[in-house]
Amino acid sequence: MPLFVVTAETTPLDENRKAQINAAIRAQVSARFIPNEIVQIADVPRTLSGKKLEVPVKKLLLGGDPAKVVNRDSMANPDSFDFFIAYAQARASA
Repeated sequence: MPLFVVTAETTPLDENRKAQINAAIRAQVSARFIPNEIVQIADVPRTLSGKKLEVPVKKLLLGGDPAKVVNRDSMANPDSFDFFIAYAQARASA
């Protein structure tokens, strides 16, 4: 299970920051929610009304067709979905 994070431009996502995120999850939630991987993204895909597109990203990562899992016309930032398409393709070919 990956965890996608958006960081400030002045805050790099290095191994130290990943360890801090994992420690916070372990302390405040549970160790069972520690992600397998923490991935930095530029922007969270959102609808025109500002809601996060969690379900389309999940469907894409589970092998869904990018053209069918999301309607780019309903997105406030359609270019943000391109990262997830490339990420899903890289995971599928690995």
